[in-house]
Amino acid sequence: MTIRATNQARVIPLRPFPAPPGPAPAREPLWRDLVGDVLRGERLAQERTLKDVADTARISMAYLSEVERGRKEASSEVLAAAAQALGLSLAEVLALAQGELIRLSGARSRRLGVGGAGHAGRPAAPGTGTGLMGTVRLAA
Repeated sequence: MTIRATNQARVIPLRPFPAPPGPAPAREPLWRDLVGDVLRGERLAQERTLKDVADTARISMAYLSEVERGRKEASSEVLAAAAQALGLSLAEVLALAQGELIRLSGARSRRLGVGGAGHAGRPAAPGTGTGLMGTVRLAA
């Protein structure tokens, strides 16, 4: 082996390779986006300001805004405080987010030709939500 061959390093590209032509693969929704949408939707449905909810929850208005826009992963304590400020339980917020995830996954599955709203062609579990602000049955 020559000195030149031993001094060559393996090059790792810093930019990803260009995407192949054709439709982009569907991206799974992020949990923080779903939870943020639920919080914002409920706040707007109650016709409350960001400042009002943030003050009631005792979190900063800027942070609540970031959570609503899906820019921050809020802790369970912050989510519970925001939910309580909106008159919801943490379980209700998470159930609404789950319902939206199932709805979006079901729409994606139908576009891709996969049956049902459940995972890998299985039907969705009974008692799940019907949409972002739809009816959600919670276990007692």
